[in-house]
Amino acid sequence: MKTIDQLDLAGRQVLIRVDYNVPLDKSGDVSRITDDSRIRAGLETVRHAVAAGAKVILTSHMGRPKGRPEASLSLQPAAHRLGELLELPVDFVGDCIGQEVEQRVASMKNGEILVLENLRFHAGEEANDPDFAQALAALADVYVNDAFGAAHRAHASTAGVPARARERAAGLLLAKELSSLGTLLGSAENPFVAIIGGAKVSDKITVIQNLMERADAILIGGAMAYTFLRAQGFTTGNSLVEKDKLELATATLAAATDKGVRLLLPTDHIIADAPSAGASTEICGLEIPAEWLGVDIGPETRTAYAAEIAGAKTILWNGPMGIFEIDEFAGGTIAVAEAMAHAAEAMTVVGGGDSVAALGRAGVADQVSHVSTGGGASLEFLEGKTLPGVAALD
Repeated sequence: MKTIDQLDLAGRQVLIRVDYNVPLDKSGDVSRITDDSRIRAGLETVRHAVAAGAKVILTSHMGRPKGRPEASLSLQPAAHRLGELLELPVDFVGDCIGQEVEQRVASMKNGEILVLENLRFHAGEEANDPDFAQALAALADVYVNDAFGAAHRAHASTAGVPARARERAAGLLLAKELSSLGTLLGSAENPFVAIIGGAKVSDKITVIQNLMERADAILIGGAMAYTFLRAQGFTTGNSLVEKDKLELATATLAAATDKGVRLLLPTDHIIADAPSAGASTEICGLEIPAEWLGVDIGPETRTAYAAEIAGAKTILWNGPMGIFEIDEFAGGTIAVAEAMAHAAEAMTVVGGGDSVAALGRAGVADQVSHVSTGGGASLEFLEGKTLPGVAALD
């Protein structure tokens, strides 16, 4: 797979699939970006293309407009923010295919930047419609995918266009994502510790099973821990438990033992009488009493998990340790973020929205080796699946 820095881009029309699917505040007359981290993450690729003298055409999706234009999901705010970050003029056109777009592209000069409107304003994007893909491909001499967050989707802009492109390559961000995550699956230095959190075992079980082939220890947090604890016969009160996954949890624990992988579960908990802000809370031991539910890992578990992180050479973290969106239940997740930051000698990789947000809240986002921009894509990669947007570049 080629990368953009291996190509001659001077004077060429370069269509770059970026991930500008950023969170928006839609309460006002104009949508406002509340987190520009995805735009920032792709700046290096855009700057490289501009410096190389390319005619830079950027395309992305935003939200779920269901195949029709929706003003609140326009990419115009993203184009404006990109211009501010680059300190360069950035043009915008109100569609992604059609005569107006073709004319704007034809009039571009070397080093200019044009952002196309939301791909998902056309149903052909998610359907990977061949005519839609061909219309996009016709805009460019070179196709570059730098949208790792969309690489697990076989959509027109990620799979259809590269199949029709004259030349194709990975952007610098996509290449970095594949290198960092690939190291975890191929050449991670031991001890390798994975911290996996979230609500459901069913969402992360394939990742856990795949990591058991490589990791020395897997630390479990979040509501998914209560399914594992119930499978071991512990009382979990009103905590979220996937009763139909108890046998799977039992089998996973047994498989970890067989493989010599230490699968660690919380030994104490922050419990509440309701999963809401302002609820009564207590610290309890391993077993959770009736009428209470686990909402975060307890102080003993935080200390134990931090010790595992401190002794590791490679660390992966994906998923919160509790109901992170409620401040009273975010302490365990913040503690893991701080422990990751203190692991200065280790390779540290973080993925998943809440985990990344915790790094920001703890003020340590710049103290980890790699922060992944793709939630679903990173999970599928760690499960060992082939990502269509990556395979299309081969």
